[in-house]
Amino acid sequence: GRASEEQNLLYTIDEAFNEERVMKWTDVQQIAEALYDAHPEIDPRTIRFTDLHAWVMALEGFADAPNNSNEKILEAIQQLWIEEI
Repeated sequence: GRASEEQNLLYTIDEAFNEERVMKWTDVQQIAEALYDAHPEIDPRTIRFTDLHAWVMALEGFADAPNNSNEKILEAIQQLWIEEI
């Protein structure tokens, strides 16, 4: 009936919203902002790329293959994170 139609619509809207919030390695600005929020105690100027990679992988809303990143992407994320502080 009507109630289940509304429920389905809400579910679909919610699903779409969540889909949209998935971050990939190419979302460097979004990642830098999320890292700034997630790790306020960290100085991004002194981080290792291995740590940076692990922190990005652990971000809520991040969903991409670990090997889709490269040094250029990690450098861009680090640079943008530095600009956040």
